Amino acid sequence: MKKINYWLAFYLIFSLVFISCSKNDDEPVITTELNNPINKFVWKGMNSWYNWQPNVANLADTKDNDTDAFYTYLNGFSDPEDLFESLLYNKGNTDRFSWIVDDYVELNNSFQGISKSFGFRLQAVKINNNGDIIFYVRYVSPESPAANAGIKRGDIFNAIDGVVVNEANYSTTAGKLSNETVTLTMVNENGGVLNPIEDKTITSVVLAENPVHFSKVFNDINGKKVGYLVYNGFKSSYNDELNAVFATFKAEGIDELILDLRLNGGGSVETSVYLASMISQSAGSDVFAELKFNDKHTYANKARIFQNTQKNYDSSGEEIGTEAINRLNNINQLYVLTSGSTASASEMIINGLRPFMPVKVIGTTTYGKNVGSVTLYDSPSSNYLNESSANPSHLYAMQPIVFQIYNKLGQSDYIQGFAPDIEVVEYNYWNNILPFGDENEVVLKAALDDIKGISSRMTPSKSIDFVDVVELDISVMENKFSKEMYIDGTFFK
Repeated sequence: MKKINYWLAFYLIFSLVFISCSKNDDEPVITTELNNPINKFVWKGMNSWYNWQPNVANLADTKDNDTDAFYTYLNGFSDPEDLFESLLYNKGNTDRFSWIVDDYVELNNSFQGISKSFGFRLQAVKINNNGDIIFYVRYVSPESPAANAGIKRGDIFNAIDGVVVNEANYSTTAGKLSNETVTLTMVNENGGVLNPIEDKTITSVVLAENPVHFSKVFNDINGKKVGYLVYNGFKSSYNDELNAVFATFKAEGIDELILDLRLNGGGSVETSVYLASMISQSAGSDVFAELKFNDKHTYANKARIFQNTQKNYDSSGEEIGTEAINRLNNINQLYVLTSGSTASASEMIINGLRPFMPVKVIGTTTYGKNVGSVTLYDSPSSNYLNESSANPSHLYAMQPIVFQIYNKLGQSDYIQGFAPDIEVVEYNYWNNILPFGDENEVVLKAALDDIKGISSRMTPSKSIDFVDVVELDISVMENKFSKEMYIDGTFFK
């Protein structure tokens, strides 16, 4: 009996040692320390959601199989921005749109039109063969520093902080527009000669800019009532104000609609659906657009249909109620005024409504963005979608491209932008830029003339024959969030 007990005890001890050794052999020891845990969030979020994940070798699902090798790879990047940029597919060409921020509070505010700004939008134009450059004002936000200084649409300046702008100093001088305070030398033009008027000094402040900028009803355009709306961004906290404009249009019984999206770089997909619904009652509850995600999130592929009710939000993006959408019932075609700043959710309007009505584009070719994003937070438990469960130790967030958008007919091929049916180049008239709503404002006039049936009439002749637009870096001229089409985490619910 003792011998049996001895062998039984030996067997039990041997088994425990064997099992213990086997267990340790199955669990590799991690010897590499991860220097920056935020890098892990960047890679994991991009691996899960990025639209072009299969095309990026370093986002392969096997990349993190060997933890030591994975951490060594992540440690090769000194900051999250460098890692993020390295993961973009054909950066600057295929993917011109994904970005990362180190402060998602600022990001969320920007989506509601809240950012630090002078309150104007500009265009730079080279006006002669000597390389002289001017800036004309395209838009001024009410009660902004620019407005309070008396600056208005159509004003011109040619010097910043006392430096006259030309081709040689353009980049450095224009860069001063990103400073907190600038002094602008306002000028007028007479026969190609610029004459100084006065200097205006302005300081940027945090602004909440209402994208529903201007609306008007023209009562007799060849016997028709024409509604005109300057809409500068799909900001969900202004859904109610947008709907209120269409209540007026509906009450006035407009026959034609001109939607001015020249300064509209996009925004909320949901708000784009609401605007389309306001324009076309005849579309009923048909498909306005369809969003398609990568193979890991095909469950989220779904159609966005025209709506009869909209959600309204406060400035923090919290839902505050719903209301019936004011849908127009007699608009058979749509005029859209465009520029190179017309992008994403604005182009979604053009593409999504074309299966239901003629959409006539007037101005210049749009930006060309048929893809959209979602904000990813360091929140693995929510698949990176939930801000409330995000890692509280930092404010990093990503805004990568995660879906492509199609209309009812499956059309999505506008990465080169929508070319205008009637081309009118606003900057050719830089010395005669009229207020929004003026019937002689060059781009609006082209739409009104088309409604009158005289679209072949020549637009006003240019005062200056030689002009050449000089593109400004977006970080100088435009808020970095200005060309966006996004959804939020509630989309997946």
